[in-house]
Amino acid sequence: MRILLIEDDADFSSSLQSQLVHNGFEVDICSNGSDGLFYLKQQDYHLILLDRLMPVLDGMSFLQIIRRQNLSTPVIFITGIGELAARIDGLNGGADDYLVKPFAFEELLARIHCILRRPQALKTAHPVSAGDLTWYPSEKELHCRETSCTLTAKESALLELFLAHPNQTLTRERIFSEIWGYDTDVESGNLDNYIYFLRNRIRSLKSTASLQTVRGVGYRLTL
Repeated sequence: MRILLIEDDADFSSSLQSQLVHNGFEVDICSNGSDGLFYLKQQDYHLILLDRLMPVLDGMSFLQIIRRQNLSTPVIFITGIGELAARIDGLNGGADDYLVKPFAFEELLARIHCILRRPQALKTAHPVSAGDLTWYPSEKELHCRETSCTLTAKESALLELFLAHPNQTLTRERIFSEIWGYDTDVESGNLDNYIYFLRNRIRSLKSTASLQTVRGVGYRLTL
């Protein structure tokens, strides 16, 4: 597994690279988003670890560029900016996770393993239509009549799961096992956050579909 670490603190980068390599990862390092874009042109990565405040091209700008290019490589923000608004902006902007410094390496490692457990069964190359929604997986775009929006990797996985089971209640346990894996360490609140984000995406399209909470059980995509 190859990771791209984009971080302008050289000492921190070197230490983190050493720990990741010790745990079996290949790690490339660069110090700003502009260099990160260059690295992505040369090499495919399984994951990107991304700082927010960097010279030349900051983390949010870098993330916006790669998502506009439909690059779905998972991204974890590792940053000292921990305010709620910043975390929400990062996740809404296309990040798959957000970890505030200082953090324990063991927590970062657990989050990396969770993200890299990709559900193979949910991947599809063809557009999927349900109700007034049409999902284009290769572009990660959700369309409703004349409007559209782009989803993050986790939002995409959730949407594909619900589209495969329209009008059916999916338990929280099933969603966790399908999206994060059976032995996940992800906190329960993370699911609620991603449901919240996906629900807002659907609402923004003014779709007649709705992502409903079934209290005490799970969630249902009603068409």
